[in-house]
Amino acid sequence: MRTCFLFLLMCVLQLTYGFSEEIMKDSLEVDKIWDKAPHNAFPDMIRFKGDFYVALREGNNHMPDKSGAVRILKSKNGKSWKSVGLLEEEDRDVREARLSVTPQGKIMVITAVGVYDEGYTVLYPMVSFSDTKGGNFTSLKRVNMDMEPNLDWMWRVTWHNNVGYGIVYRNYNAEKEVHLLKTTDGINFNHVAQLPIDGGPNESTIRFDDKGKMYVLVRREDDDKMGVLAKSNYPYKSWTTKKLTKRLGGPNFMFLDDSSLVMGTRDYRKDGAKTVIHLTNLEGKINKSIDLPSGGDTSYPGLVIFKNKLWIVYYSSHEEKTSIYLTKIPLKTLKQ
Repeated sequence: MRTCFLFLLMCVLQLTYGFSEEIMKDSLEVDKIWDKAPHNAFPDMIRFKGDFYVALREGNNHMPDKSGAVRILKSKNGKSWKSVGLLEEEDRDVREARLSVTPQGKIMVITAVGVYDEGYTVLYPMVSFSDTKGGNFTSLKRVNMDMEPNLDWMWRVTWHNNVGYGIVYRNYNAEKEVHLLKTTDGINFNHVAQLPIDGGPNESTIRFDDKGKMYVLVRREDDDKMGVLAKSNYPYKSWTTKKLTKRLGGPNFMFLDDSSLVMGTRDYRKDGAKTVIHLTNLEGKINKSIDLPSGGDTSYPGLVIFKNKLWIVYYSSHEEKTSIYLTKIPLKTLKQ
């Protein structure tokens, strides 16, 4: 109760006296929701049939090794969590699962599975599906793509009008590529277009506006490393791109309304990384930023809007052990 009061007080002070987001972050109510493994990271979150679901990677450390597995958690209220699934592959690293709900009313978990030895020697996407009640997750199954297999990572799938869309990034040469693929069953994917983005593009999140326009937030790891916001109208073959003023890590975003986006990402700083929330316009221009209590090995926020709050799950090592955290920000605070 005291924490909630402090949060509201700081919001008022910020609005009235121009207090910084740095002060406001200290008033956020943050819960550590999972720390069972030596290293708990790369979460995502959705709501399904009245419950929250979180996927995360459990492993021995950040780097890919054979210890990596994906844990699925479930909660009614965001306070008490229980494990409802564990996805593993023998002699493989399983990591960075992303969640969506299929048109058939099942939770889809897409993840990357590979072997790493000073670089990936094996890498491909795999999927698992829940039953229609949100339990009994299937064993991982390798997806089919109508592209020559290589070192491929499909980082997230977003559904629109009963079609799932994902960006696969290819790691097979110095000139990394990102391609848009689509699916109707979550297993078989067909090529749509290559996005005209250079600079080592990789992790990408797709969202749609209410007119069906596709927005893609893309991380870049070469050249100036600044993120890119790409846009396309159906059939999503012709693209415009806008370079952002921030480097991204674990990028996720949602439409807050018809004129603004809320982005979650790692913010790279000289004194160490932070997980941050950016409120931007539709061109990715940042109007407001909020630091989350975080540091060290951190980021990969999962975002859900529920009961007029932005719910954020992310990982961080600011309390030494790399763990999963959950916080909430009232939407009215974001818009102030």
